[in-house]
Amino acid sequence: MTRIPLAGVACSIARATDLFGDAWTALIMRDVLAGLTRFDDIAYDLAISRKVLAARLSRLVEEQVLVRERYQEHPPREHYVPTQKGKELYPVLLALMDWGDRWYGKDGPPAILHHIDCDHDTTPVTCCAHCGERLTVDNTFPSPGPGGRVGPGTYMFARLFTVIRDAPQ
Repeated sequence: MTRIPLAGVACSIARATDLFGDAWTALIMRDVLAGLTRFDDIAYDLAISRKVLAARLSRLVEEQVLVRERYQEHPPREHYVPTQKGKELYPVLLALMDWGDRWYGKDGPPAILHHIDCDHDTTPVTCCAHCGERLTVDNTFPSPGPGGRVGPGTYMFARLFTVIRDAPQ
């Protein structure tokens, strides 16, 4: 089955999952952001085929999520370092971790997140940038943005545009 590219869909979730939507990419980024940056170390940790790992790393470099950086001259050796774009995937991984801990962590969370600044263990929370309240599906809704357009993968925008247009003023 051929995978349909989502990079052209006017939806930030579709565009992000076009790159980040497979388990290997998420786990590779988890490892890199945790400090495992060498190809062989990542391959060993994930028990992933070298071919699959090379393809995922290549795509992450192409998308400027990671950069290859030389750490040894003789023999030449490189490792993968997250760019700012790559580091900003961390909250996405934290959200997945939190969800996985809640729904699949029957024996407790496999890892505990420790906040260095206040020296406490914590859990990630997605909150409103204005009031600090936790964001949920029940207290938020999407509305059309300047980059939104109706098309494949975004027909739900047609409903949003209609609801906004027809709302009482």
